[in-house]
Amino acid sequence: MANEEKEAGSREEQLVVFQLAEQTYGIGIASVYEIIRMETITRVPRTPDFVEGVINLRGKIIPVIDLCKRFNLEVSERTGASRIIIVDVGGNTIGMIVDAVSEVLRVPADSIEPPPPMIHGISAAYLRGIAILDSRLIILLNLDKILYEQEKSELNGFVLETA
Repeated sequence: MANEEKEAGSREEQLVVFQLAEQTYGIGIASVYEIIRMETITRVPRTPDFVEGVINLRGKIIPVIDLCKRFNLEVSERTGASRIIIVDVGGNTIGMIVDAVSEVLRVPADSIEPPPPMIHGISAAYLRGIAILDSRLIILLNLDKILYEQEKSELNGFVLETA
């Protein structure tokens, strides 16, 4: 039993921490392919509001979503700190626009709490938990739940390989 407690206390998660609408969010680093500066995004007609368009990342067309719009948050102005985080969402590679990427953190597993019970339902399914670090709260996202299955299928249609 003491070994289990010691093991649980020593487990940790590595997170990419970013800012979005003045809140701090984290995603598992294993889902992140890379972080790039904002670049020109080509709009695609008849896409959901939160889909900003596509980018050409070294010959691969990547759909880009605006997380503020996806979460119905106030969309902030893009600055020099704005970034696109390239991630894997359910087997699809997508870019997520965030206000800034601040750091990579190691968080002890025992400092991660489940979302509060009053926050539930399908619209909050993307919340994996909240990491408590000293006085900071980091909202942890479940990338596989950010998009509904139909949205994943639609975005998958944007991924076109260029030769």
